[in-house]
Parts: sequence; structure tokens; C-alpha cells
Amino acid sequence: MTLAAHGWSHRRIARELDIHRETVGRHLRLAGSKPAKALTGSESDPAAKPAILHTGSEPLLELKPAIPLTGSLASGRQSLCVPLQAAIESAVQAGLSAQRIYQDLICDHAFTGGYHSVQRFVRQLLQAQPVPFVRMEVEPGTEAQVDFGQGAWVLVDGKRKRPHLFRIVLSHSRKAYSEVVWQQTTESFIRCLENAFRYFGGVPRTLIIDNLRAAVTRADWYDPELNAKVAEFCRHYGTVMLPTRPAMPQHKGKIEAGVKFAQNNALKGRCFESLAAQNLFLSEWESGVADTRIHGTTRQQVGKVFNDVERAKLLSLPAGLFPVFEEAPRTVHGDGYVELKRAYYSVPPEYVGRQVWVRWESRLLRVLNQRREVIAVHALAEPGKFTTDPTHLHSPYRRVVQASLDHLLDRARLIGPQTGSWAESMVQQRGPISTRVLHGLLALAQKHPVKALEQASQKALHHGTWRLRDLRTLLEQAVPSPQLDFLETHPLIRNLDTYRDCVPDCFTPATSTINQT
Repeated sequence: MTLAAHGWSHRRIARELDIHRETVGRHLRLAGSKPAKALTGSESDPAAKPAILHTGSEPLLELKPAIPLTGSLASGRQSLCVPLQAAIESAVQAGLSAQRIYQDLICDHAFTGGYHSVQRFVRQLLQAQPVPFVRMEVEPGTEAQVDFGQGAWVLVDGKRKRPHLFRIVLSHSRKAYSEVVWQQTTESFIRCLENAFRYFGGVPRTLIIDNLRAAVTRADWYDPELNAKVAEFCRHYGTVMLPTRPAMPQHKGKIEAGVKFAQNNALKGRCFESLAAQNLFLSEWESGVADTRIHGTTRQQVGKVFNDVERAKLLSLPAGLFPVFEEAPRTVHGDGYVELKRAYYSVPPEYVGRQVWVRWESRLLRVLNQRREVIAVHALAEPGKFTTDPTHLHSPYRRVVQASLDHLLDRARLIGPQTGSWAESMVQQRGPISTRVLHGLLALAQKHPVKALEQASQKALHHGTWRLRDLRTLLEQAVPSPQLDFLETHPLIRNLDTYRDCVPDCFTPATSTINQT
């Protein structure tokens, strides 16, 4: 009977020929003899055609296809590795590779089989002896495991749509909370966790999660990186989130079984008219079915263990809910402000030109550095408005430039009443440009005496002039000039009567005018 009748494929036949070629060649090299020219087929089966082994241009050795070496093959012939199974198992447990085990068998036990025989035997041992996982039971309130699965069908506009099933299980009592959502976003993940904490009446100390995109930015068993918003949520509730090793469902076996239990027992074969209807059904199912069952592992009623033991061990809930916020990176402008929705907010001057995080809620805006530390807090402003914290102004020059209109007016009033009145009237007359004029007025106060500025401002008010250059002109005119005293008598001054006879017609009116003066 041929090997094809036994169901052998051509690939399998070629592989066994390679194994025999390697084995025979090794024995011949060890014996120091030359290989025979040919090896005929079995005498009991003269019809079987021998195989020819070629190592050059001429046939050196004829071999019949070998019978399988491992015990799992159809022939039932025992593998050459079976007598040495104890030594091989010991080497596998020590973490040695199949190649190293094969080399040690040849040296220490005069093994006559091939490398592939050892490789297949080691593979079978690893499959037959998987590494056991240690079951971890935790104290009450210590741990909860979280995961997503598929929910039941929901009718949306006449079409069926399947949501995501969120489920969290307390590891000690197996008390659980379930909720379906349309998307696995960071916001929906946070809200589901928050609803679960309110449902439990407390917070577990650690959360074991899968490497969800909604929560984990970079998956790493030793140093995972959480989403910044999720990390802030954990700080708000005082819990710690621990992602599992990627592709290792055994690290969260309780929630894996919990999701399957909810899918098979509560949702399988059902269809709901809305997402709210499915969530209402899950709430009733958790309290009426899941909590009243005797758990297969703990052999205790889930709800009773939770109420009697675990509820009191949970962390207390904070006073308020986790705020709904959005955040985005921003670069601080050269003037010390960051922009958000066309409004501008000041930050400390040392962050100019650097990247920060802007986090905004319904009413507040927070600016955070790269270490997620809050460096500025502002009330949300309307588009086009500037919001400035006085502590962010780091020099007198910057303080003057950034000061508001009311602040500038207050400083002008401190100079004097006339200057303050002129500044107020100028603001009413000139509008937006008046801010620059006030800066110029304050600069004049640093160069001229207060008395001179007060006199100039009084004259400007009297004449109704509101331009700064007119005020400068009045200040220059206010500089006192030398007083000249006129002499009434002098040898060079003649009496006016001397000129009466020269111009009798013109002199009389002029004389009378002069005399009047």
C-alpha cells in the first residue's frame, strides 16, 4: 500500500525524507564509512518504489519513505523522543529552546533522532502543558474590572443598530452595573463610570481596564499612558486606573465572564425600541436577576455580599460630579495671551512662546502647563475680549500698556482735578482712540510739573481742545518768560508835546488815545 493511500501529502513525504536524510548522514559520518550505493525497498512489499537520495550528480542512497516518528501520527509509531521525555520536559521548564535541547540530547544521551523530531515533541509538550494562571481574589472595595461588549439590537428609524455594552464588576462581590452607549468615546466612558459609582454608592480603589482607545493613549504594560481627561477623572474620584497587558484577557477574567453573562442571559435574542428602553431593562435585570443569583465561584448571593460586606468598604463619593470640559493645546502669543474662540486670556509671562493646554467648561477656562498643573484661571469671555490677570503683568511698562481705560482715568485724576476733568471730557469726545491719548497724558505727567499740567489742562478745557498736541503747546506756553520793566523818563525819551506842532491833524486823536491808555 502506498503512502498516498494513508493520506500522506507530498509535502509530508518530502519532510520525512529530509529527516531520514539528516539521520542517515549523521550516522555515516559518526561511523566513518562511506554510504552505500542503494538501499532497496521492503521485501514484503516488492511493488513499493524506492526513493533515491541525491547529494550530487549520481544517486548515492535509495530510501523508502519513513514512518512518522511522533505518536500522534496515523502509523502509531512512537517518537524517538518518548524515552527521553523526562529530560526534555525538564529542559522545557528551564526555558531552553528546541535547538538547545536537541544539542544536549546528542551530547548527553546519544540521541539518534533528528532536530525536527525534537521540535515537534517540544511543541506538543507546550500545547499539552499550558502555563497555569493564578486566580486573584481581592479584598472588598479594592478592585473593579471594566470592559465593553456588544449590546442588543435597537430599532433606529426602522433599521436595527447595535450599541456598545459597558459593564463594570466589583471583583469581591461580583456586583455589576451595565449600560449601553452608541460610541466608545472618552466622554461616554467617563459618564458610564460615573453612573456606576453613583449606582454603587462609592468608588473602588483601583479600576482594571482593557487598553481602550477612549482611555489609554499609549498601551504599555510597564508604563501605560492614560488619556489626560481620564487621568483627571481618576484624581477627582480618588481611584487608580490600571490597564492590562495587551492581548491578555486572563488579566481581567471576572469582567470577561461578566460581559458574556450579560449578553447571554439578559440581551441575547432581544430587540429594543430605543437605547433608553434597553438601559431601563438592564437596570431591572441587574437588581432582579444578577444580584439575586448564587455566583458559581463564590457560592454566595451577589447582592447580599455587596450590601453586607463590600458597600461599606468603597471610597466615599466626592461632593460634585466630574465637570464636563473640553481641552486643546495652544501656543502662548508674544503678548502673553492664548486665544480660544476669538477671545484672549493672559498667562504668566514665563510661558510666552511655549505650548500649554487650555481646558474650558461652561463658565471657566483653565490654562495648564505640560505637567498638567493649573497656571491660570479665567471666566469665559465673549469673542474679541481680553481677560487679564494683574499678576501676569511683570513690569511697569507692560502694566501701563495693558491697563484698562478705567484704570488710566483713575491715574489721570490723581494728577489733579483739572487734568482729571480734561481726561474725562476727552474720553467722551474722542472714543476708542482716547486710550492712547491717556497713555500720552501720563507720559507728560512724568516730564512736566503738576502745576504746569494743571494750568494747561484748565486752558484746554476752557477752549474745548481735546488733542494731545494742543496740550503740549499749552505746556510750552506756560513756561515763564523774563518780565521787562518800562521806564517812564529817560534822556533819550522826548516829551510827546514836542511832536504836536509837526503833525497837528493826526496827533490829537492819537494823543488822546494814548493818554486814555
